[in-house]
Amino acid sequence: MPYSAPRVLIIPGLHDSGPAHWQTWLQGQYRDARRVTQRDPSRPELERWAERIQRTLEVAGPGEWLAVAHSFGSLALAKHLADHPGSPIREALFVAPAEPDKFGLAEALPHHRLPRRSRLLASSNDPWMSAASAARWAYRWGASYSNLGPVGHINAEAGFGPLPVAKSWVDAARARHAAEQRPRHAEFREWAFAI
Repeated sequence: MPYSAPRVLIIPGLHDSGPAHWQTWLQGQYRDARRVTQRDPSRPELERWAERIQRTLEVAGPGEWLAVAHSFGSLALAKHLADHPGSPIREALFVAPAEPDKFGLAEALPHHRLPRRSRLLASSNDPWMSAASAARWAYRWGASYSNLGPVGHINAEAGFGPLPVAKSWVDAARARHAAEQRPRHAEFREWAFAI
């Protein structure tokens, strides 16, 4: 069976991610990337958003995915992963999650390690979630944590068109997956030669 790299799933936050947003830039870097499109991206409804992720995956067909979520989309992704332990999402990148308490959703989110390898990128001056809260959620979800410094909400308004760290994460995750797919070769002395 030929090797197939995991595809990239873009999960925007409130009001979607416009043409100047780094998520749109990232989607353009991978021809097989897909975007989760909410019916109403201005209404933060956790259950509906999480189920929309599931529906997008079902429609896209079989295969593994690398999910890249921003803001409220990060909360929907965490909910999806907790509700669907068999999800085809292989790894997850949470960028500048929104503070669940702002939406009264802290109890609706998982408070345990998620069943996938993940990373959370935060900012020291994000108006949507403090760095301390981001570190707590990363710890709960078992995600590695990086604070990018005083860079706001890591969106177009904060000056992020391209976000090279997100592309580096995708490329590294794909490389890990490719390495795991390579057949393990026997030591030379283990080969038996028929004459």
